[in-house]
Amino acid sequence: MKSFRFLAISTRGFASKPVVDWTRPGNVLSLEQKQFYKKNGFLLVRNCVAREDLKKYEDRFNAICERKVKPPASMLVMKDVSIAKKVTPDSIDTITKVQDFAEEPVLFSYCEHPHVTNVVRDLIGSSPATRIQAMHTMLINKPPDTGKQTSRHPMHQDLIYFPWRPEDLTICAWTAMEKINKKNGCLQVVPGSQTEGLKAHGYPDWEGGVNKAYYAIKDYDMSLPREYVEMEAGDTVFFHPNLFHGSGTNRSDGFRKAISCHYANYDHTKYIDVKGTVQEETADQIVDIIRKHPQRYSVKPGQEVTFELSWRLRSRSVHHDGKENL
Repeated sequence: MKSFRFLAISTRGFASKPVVDWTRPGNVLSLEQKQFYKKNGFLLVRNCVAREDLKKYEDRFNAICERKVKPPASMLVMKDVSIAKKVTPDSIDTITKVQDFAEEPVLFSYCEHPHVTNVVRDLIGSSPATRIQAMHTMLINKPPDTGKQTSRHPMHQDLIYFPWRPEDLTICAWTAMEKINKKNGCLQVVPGSQTEGLKAHGYPDWEGGVNKAYYAIKDYDMSLPREYVEMEAGDTVFFHPNLFHGSGTNRSDGFRKAISCHYANYDHTKYIDVKGTVQEETADQIVDIIRKHPQRYSVKPGQEVTFELSWRLRSRSVHHDGKENL
């Protein structure tokens, strides 16, 4: 693997000049939509993904849960912490998330969906030809709460997990696979919080504990005004990695599904050294996970495991064949 020089940099001002032209409409987005995203840190696009596509993803997820399809070794299949401590067979009712599905062809087709990637390129690129990289992938099957509120997700910033910059050239696409509202735990966002910089994170002090690397913003100000992003199936919210966001408890009787992918601008994004920053603890936690599961992440014998490597092993190009930057 080609060696790369680490850059110790601030969390802002990476690019010498803006990559995105915020004064002009995009290829698919209006000028007003682009400016709304720039100001608020998120943008909701209605009817972005067709229902037949959503069914394809759901059917594949169900087949993986029921062991009718063998998942790739690199994909992580997760249970809620309140379920994982019990001896239960894998099923649709016990699996709450699949993560890192870059090598799963049906699920990864979401990351290549043109209605999604066209919006992504408008918000983190300079043209429809912008090369983008799928960095982090998830399908979330949020369970009905067991009474311990483990189905909620505390307010956090995704950038705490990402050792690359500039953050303005990273974005998450998060698509509702069914109706999502306050009752079943929709996303909650704090508009404009993406300008606040990356905050220190830690584990929430919740009864029963939480999964590893499940972080919350420390000393979070609960008085901050938040917006509840209620969605219909196929609606997609695009949001900045520094945006304060989380989700509430699922108080419905059913599971709540969503599929997501974090993208980075391939040509203008570089890895950084997070030592001595608020991300150092996260880096140590992630590296520890990779070291304990080297085969899952295709770590070669004797290969040094670093925070950067943990992401290189999981990312995948979208519509291009670049192999060096990310």
